[in-house]
Amino acid sequence: MKHVSIHRGLLIALAIAATSASHQVARAQGDNAQPQAGNGGLDLSIELVDPKVLRVCADPRNLPFSNEKGEGFENKLAELFAKKLNKKLDYMYFPQATGFVRVTLGAHRCDVIMGFPQGNDLVQGTNPYYRTAYTLVVKQGSGLEDVTELGDPRLKGKHIGIIAGTPPATYMATDGLMADAKPYPLMIDTRVDSSAGAMISDLNKGDIDAGVLWGPMAGFYARESNPPLHVTPLVKEKAGPQLVYRIGMGVRHSDQNWKRMLNRLIQENQADINKILLDFGVPLLDENNKPISVETATKSP
Repeated sequence: MKHVSIHRGLLIALAIAATSASHQVARAQGDNAQPQAGNGGLDLSIELVDPKVLRVCADPRNLPFSNEKGEGFENKLAELFAKKLNKKLDYMYFPQATGFVRVTLGAHRCDVIMGFPQGNDLVQGTNPYYRTAYTLVVKQGSGLEDVTELGDPRLKGKHIGIIAGTPPATYMATDGLMADAKPYPLMIDTRVDSSAGAMISDLNKGDIDAGVLWGPMAGFYARESNPPLHVTPLVKEKAGPQLVYRIGMGVRHSDQNWKRMLNRLIQENQADINKILLDFGVPLLDENNKPISVETATKSP
């Protein structure tokens, strides 16, 4: 039986679209409640599978996010939090496809999903710890490095890679780019395939002129390329689906104390979190859609 994974970018878009603006405001107000110092009297024994263990729900083959070898940035974030909590770290691995939340978090087999879009009703979200966007990936020296919108005339007639069914495809269709586009499958067997990896390989070989890819994946694969590729967050697109998202962690709706604990850890360790993300090439954005660099990495998302 194949382990079919849904592209995380689409999961993010669907999650945001399913949540009303008023619901998001109410949730944000609840998440901003400040916990007390230390455990602050928070009783986690009822909420957690094992209070002595940080049990993380994760995909076993989904770099740059996570894998069974602990090589993803969500693995590194889990290691950071386990150290801060003085807990042993353990994982419940399951492919991030349909039923992921039900089989892992919902079945009390683990206690936190390290990366989840803010506003998704499947879980209770923590405060966000990073903000990023879909991106345009091109070769250095292509003459496309300063393209910031998919409607740029320089993209006309170019062969552009796109993950089928993701939000940027709407903009590409509107801008007349789909006729020359190369689609990559949304649902894949993660044991043997990677749509993002295939897109970047085609870009390096010259089979496509540019690629449109979810920021964390784009940044990771761009750094892995030789020479490195150029990544531009698509933050100026306004006439269609949202392309910029806040990412937090996901816990069960009943786990209020655990959520408060994680919120405190995020707040206290934002600089270290940013460094881990930047080390993996994640294009971090502040609230004004300006890039967060190593020099500005102490700022909250």
